[in-house]
Amino acid sequence: MSIKKNLLKILDELPTEISLVAVSKTKTNEEIMKAYKAGQHIFGENKIQEMVLKWSELPKDIEWHMIGHVQTNKVKYMAEFVSLIHGVDSLKLLKEINKQAIKHNRKINCLLQVHIAQEQSKFGLNETELFELIGTDEFGNLKNVTVKGLMGMATFTDNEEQIRKEFSYLNSVYSKLKNRIPDVNVLSMGMSGDYKIAIQHGSTMVRIGSSIFGNRNN
Repeated sequence: MSIKKNLLKILDELPTEISLVAVSKTKTNEEIMKAYKAGQHIFGENKIQEMVLKWSELPKDIEWHMIGHVQTNKVKYMAEFVSLIHGVDSLKLLKEINKQAIKHNRKINCLLQVHIAQEQSKFGLNETELFELIGTDEFGNLKNVTVKGLMGMATFTDNEEQIRKEFSYLNSVYSKLKNRIPDVNVLSMGMSGDYKIAIQHGSTMVRIGSSIFGNRNN
């Protein structure tokens, strides 16, 4: 099935209120443009250098999302254009994003990443760390960063009950965050293998790569 057919099939299945991030990491400009011409304008990358190159070469109405782990020393390269940074997991990173946003006279939207998976290799804050972070004066002083919600990645497993448990937990943390910051409206959870489960548990944004583009390019 072609990229266009894959994309339109997924869009047809998704509720209209769910945002689709097409995960384009390792994909060529030609492949991205096939999805773009089919109506997809939000793309997610996990390497800043690759995203910067694509941003410089592809249509300027594309929204670029950074979905990978972010090193503070790389923020400056994407601060001019990035639409949403998904994997923010420390006050140090938030402060650097704020600093770079000021240089470009813009506000940068971010999601705080919560660790919900059993794998220790995945990044993210635990619930206690999350609420301690947003309760600090330093967080309150970040005028050029807007926290839009949460992001999380479930355990890579065939155990559907485990995935459901993790997404349900993240949704509960999101609800608590919304009580503290009423303007948050993004819960980014769900990828190609589990996005339908994620939607059942309150996801508002899914990150789908292989189901649109096929297996990743090496």
